[in-house]
Amino acid sequence: MAGFTLENGPIHVNDDYSVTANNYSWDKLADYIWIDQPVGTGYSTADKTGYVADEDQMGIDFVSTLLPSLFMRLCTNLSPQWNFVENLVKVFPSLAKRPLHLTGESYAGTYIPYITKTYFGLTSPPTTLAKIAIGDGTIGSGITFELLPTLSIIETYPQLIGYDEAVYSWFKDQSHLCGYDLNLTYPQTGGYFPDLQFIGPSDPLGPGLAGTAKRHVSKRAFVEDVNGRLAKRGDLGDPLRKRDLTGRSNGTIDSWYGCDLYNALLSYAVNYTYPWNLQPADGSEFDVYNIPDGLYPQAPQDPSVFMNDNRTRTAIHAPTSFDWVESIDYPFGNAYTDLGDPSVEPMAFLTELATNATNHNMSIIIFSGNDDSLVTHRGSEVVIQNTTFGGIQGFTRKPSTPWYSDDGTLAGIIHQERNWTYALFKGAGHLVPFTQPQAAYTFAREFIFGSNLTGYVGSSGVVGGEDAALSGDIMPEADAPIYIGSGVTQSSIQAATATVAAWDAFIATAAPAGDFASTSAPPESTGGSSAKSQFSHGERRAIVGWIVSAAFLISLCLIL
Repeated sequence: MAGFTLENGPIHVNDDYSVTANNYSWDKLADYIWIDQPVGTGYSTADKTGYVADEDQMGIDFVSTLLPSLFMRLCTNLSPQWNFVENLVKVFPSLAKRPLHLTGESYAGTYIPYITKTYFGLTSPPTTLAKIAIGDGTIGSGITFELLPTLSIIETYPQLIGYDEAVYSWFKDQSHLCGYDLNLTYPQTGGYFPDLQFIGPSDPLGPGLAGTAKRHVSKRAFVEDVNGRLAKRGDLGDPLRKRDLTGRSNGTIDSWYGCDLYNALLSYAVNYTYPWNLQPADGSEFDVYNIPDGLYPQAPQDPSVFMNDNRTRTAIHAPTSFDWVESIDYPFGNAYTDLGDPSVEPMAFLTELATNATNHNMSIIIFSGNDDSLVTHRGSEVVIQNTTFGGIQGFTRKPSTPWYSDDGTLAGIIHQERNWTYALFKGAGHLVPFTQPQAAYTFAREFIFGSNLTGYVGSSGVVGGEDAALSGDIMPEADAPIYIGSGVTQSSIQAATATVAAWDAFIATAAPAGDFASTSAPPESTGGSSAKSQFSHGERRAIVGWIVSAAFLISLCLIL
């Protein structure tokens, strides 16, 4: 429901808690339903033994056994053992003949593939699942979506390291040593990527594997994790807490950070780089979802006041026995454990899912915001190139076709092949409809609910052409402003033209991360076809309701 109130829903809860209409609501394009799930999250109630054990059960519950409690309150004549979509069609019979779209962001990158896998197992589904669309999604392992892309984050926003060439070189060397410099080719050659082994810090005073291995996909979990790690370093004093990375690379994996390069980047930014070094050193105010946001303190973005207002509860028949919250630490199997989600990441079965999608003529859409540092576009691109669909591994051409918002501005890159669509949004963070509402609306209309062929690879070429300026591994923002203020944007800072020019000249001579992978592989990596991380099981947190990091975790939409 947070997506409903903050992103692509008909209303917006603003930072001052006022409510305004959203001119770019996706319900103008389709009959759209926002769902709190899995059971036990948001206003989808559960008793103490009603929580799902894993994502497979979540998929079964969503598709075939449980009816979300809010819907039951609206349709009290229905039995709880019937599934949500089946009951939806029972109440609205015309929907059975209309294409169903399943959309979501962030941890929906886990939910939607599991739901889709369950759907493909049905002998007689109540409606036709036409498309799934996942934005900034956790489809891959924690290593793939969070750690591996760290160097590309720096290449996109060198502001984070103050354009320091020596610091960049340290991250580049560490990325290679950790095996993060995968070489993406189009189409992908050499088979599936090797399994990535997580290597923790070897320094006994370092962050430690236990703190590092719990991947954080909600902001709350991120804050708690980073608070604990940096507090530990704070007890050791500034000389150890503030790790100057210049001159530290010696051809071995750094003993302090290990291969947790994302943590190393955040630590460097909040200790050394303006304006982030004005924020608390625990990282609690660093906006992992939108890099250019340097506000301190952060804007609240809090829909809970609206959601818990008695007038809202009455209008949507919501429970009054407890308050709606945007995130909880989900008790898989009715128990809280340090393992979190026990399920394997969807990347492990994505090729099988893609094969079923092809057989069912179902389209898969993956999109990313260029300003997201937590679940980056690089991770999504790795997932795509590690998946076989339509008989070929990955895309055959590198995405580089421009597309434009309704106002004529460049919205980003679009690419379509063999029923797969990929889009990279310029100027968008983790919550694409929040940071770029008009571009997101255009994208939904044209590519999710529509059939725009821009970026489509055909026998005669690519519709809309290919732009060499967009064919790099990143969409650089070295000259982009960083916004500063207290709770609201009050001004911005921007690097001098000479600084940006010097950086561009430097980066043009630095080999891209992928260049290393074709020559050698680190000894810590092992081969395999599933491309699973060795710490992928149980390390991601279940996001609930909408989850702080998700826009509209699960939404159903049916077009006319």
